Amino acid sequence: MSTLTTPSATSSASATQASVSPYHVTFPNVLRSEWIKFWTLRSTIWTIGSAIVVMAGFGFLTVFFTAQAISQNIGEDRGGPPAGIIHDPSIILVGSIMAQLAVAVLGVLVITGEYSTGMIRSTLTAVPKRLPALWAKAIVLTVVTALTAVVAIALSWAVTLPTMRANDAALDLGDAETQRILLGGVLYLVGIALLAFAIGALLRHSAAALATVLGLLLVVENVFAAIPATFFRTVSPFLPSTAGQRITSTQASIDQAREVATAAGRTAAILDPWQGYGVMMLWVVVLLALAAVLLRRRDA
Repeated sequence: MSTLTTPSATSSASATQASVSPYHVTFPNVLRSEWIKFWTLRSTIWTIGSAIVVMAGFGFLTVFFTAQAISQNIGEDRGGPPAGIIHDPSIILVGSIMAQLAVAVLGVLVITGEYSTGMIRSTLTAVPKRLPALWAKAIVLTVVTALTAVVAIALSWAVTLPTMRANDAALDLGDAETQRILLGGVLYLVGIALLAFAIGALLRHSAAALATVLGLLLVVENVFAAIPATFFRTVSPFLPSTAGQRITSTQASIDQAREVATAAGRTAAILDPWQGYGVMMLWVVVLLALAAVLLRRRDA
């Protein structure tokens, strides 16, 4: 007995078999694909390398010239740096002020790069629910930025160690405040990267997003801190970078700033380290939530 197979049945079966794939749209697979895409970008290596070199370089220059100024007796009494500043663990994180710019560029390009090339259409076609792709990009960015910050801080410590030892200064890694400041350096750069990523997801254009992020970090926050009007002084402590940098400050410097503000009759808030970082991450959460909503509603 023989069985006849119609051409339509054969083609239907072939189409069904062709559609079967060993890969499924699961979050681990989306995360894996985003990890691969992340490292195929040439900008990734350049921005990560720049962040590490800039942070270590500025850290070394700051410690070296601060120690030189102190040794030449041009300290507090002559307008120079106080002798105790060389013992401040946050001094090796001075380079993070410049490294944050490279990290911000990385955060923006992670998302806007796909919009500029049109690859975002392929990404969203492969991940119809859209949001898993956004969260996967954010996780990859967080992991890479954290590892970059750890390497940059370790290198900053290594290049400044000879100068600090020559001045009887060293990081006490067993001290809780030192641990918080070093961890804060990592968390701060991660926060900046995610802030830039959220703005990039909102604006979807590299130039516009970079202008917004760098304008916020370099212009808006400095202007708010410089203008002595009540409104600007009140708002300034709650801007993302200003608030986030509290986590890399010593408690003594925060208490001193609070005493100076009280003596001058200022009403501006002086945030504690974790309060400041919480404010920064609130900015990130709000902007990411808005970006997620718009990603679901807008066309690619």
